[in-house]
Amino acid sequence: MRRISLRLLAGCLVLMTLPLAAAPTAAPVKPALSVVTDREEAMYRAGETVEFRIALTSEKKAFAGATVKYVLSLDGYGTISEGEVTTGEEPAVVRGSLDQPGFLRCTVSVKDADGKVVTALAAAAVDPLEIKPSLPVPEDFDEFWKAQKSQLAAVPLNPQLTPVKSPNPEVECFDVQVGCLGERPVSGYFARPAGAQPKSLPAVLFVHGAGVRSSILGTAVKQAERGRLGMDINAHGIPNGKPSEYYQELSNGELKDYRFAGRESREKSYFLGMYLRLVRAIDFLTSQPEWDGKTVIVTGHSQGGGQSLVAAGLDPRVTAIASGVPAMCDHSGNAANRIAGWPKLVPLTGDGKPDPQVLEASRYLDAMNFATRTKAESLLSVGFIDITCPPTGIYATYNNLPGTKRMLTRPRMGHAAPPDIQEEFAKFIDDHIARQSQAATK
Repeated sequence: MRRISLRLLAGCLVLMTLPLAAAPTAAPVKPALSVVTDREEAMYRAGETVEFRIALTSEKKAFAGATVKYVLSLDGYGTISEGEVTTGEEPAVVRGSLDQPGFLRCTVSVKDADGKVVTALAAAAVDPLEIKPSLPVPEDFDEFWKAQKSQLAAVPLNPQLTPVKSPNPEVECFDVQVGCLGERPVSGYFARPAGAQPKSLPAVLFVHGAGVRSSILGTAVKQAERGRLGMDINAHGIPNGKPSEYYQELSNGELKDYRFAGRESREKSYFLGMYLRLVRAIDFLTSQPEWDGKTVIVTGHSQGGGQSLVAAGLDPRVTAIASGVPAMCDHSGNAANRIAGWPKLVPLTGDGKPDPQVLEASRYLDAMNFATRTKAESLLSVGFIDITCPPTGIYATYNNLPGTKRMLTRPRMGHAAPPDIQEEFAKFIDDHIARQSQAATK
């Protein structure tokens, strides 16, 4: 493991405890625990001191005299240091530093009046643009995926379009299934403006986060209303528009823990079929006579963010991606003594080392490696306190992107896709389409 240096100082202030007075009939007010970095942007250089400020408040007033536990870690991987501070009128302080690129996370916890543990997180980005891949791209990565795509190309598209009621009379809507390798087709909703001219419309593909659910008609319709070919596909090639009980049964049965299915083999991994359905969905969109012949955008969050990166790496027709808090990044993180991204694909053996068979297979399924293969314009988002898709792996992936790219950093965000991020993604898609249109007229 690379050396990590840490300078630690716990500043403890003990003042008069403030009463949590309330009317006799009112429920007691519970204190709120928080921890923040001393810099709002939470960006630091290697060796710089990071100051974590810990506060406990009640009714917006400091709550003094409480014991708060803290743990400093490398983005949740292992424990660098731990201890206790006592709250006071001013925030208690813990200081630390890293001598290498990464994320220094501070996790704090306190017991409330009911004995329940309340936690809060903060993290500091230390030279995040210098975070390297945990392992290199496999030498036969391109050969493997070329063979998979060749097999896919031999399967007829045979698209089955079933008209569905449109919420907008100016938009045509379809439930679509498209032939793919294996038993599961591409399954989604497709929408286009009624009467669109040939070769006039960009294509926008939406892909889903983790879980088992139907495709979303409204997502495709919104794109068609904006003069685009819109498609929203579910992650599993399953039927759309079924009752919620149908998807719950799949989630508890056939698709339970799907993310680990076949993980010992690159040829048998569940994600192999998911990734090939991305290519086949793009095959379908680009086969439409209304497609403009140049613009394909893929977007999604979490598992959908990972799929967006994979789609761009697999298919050069993708011109832009908007990838929110992407999963499937840095599967091999444990091999470099750091955190791995969702779905934590590689288990540890009894000696604490990554399972070698799963580790090798995971390298062919890592969005971090697909990122190296695209020239698509890219917009990513990252939450510094995301424990589902940790920022270390997201930055390792982002740093692998060779083309025009931008990262939306949210130091106090966990695993989320808040409205401001969604607005940024929508604007990015608008701007990319505008640039594509301008380039075509020159």
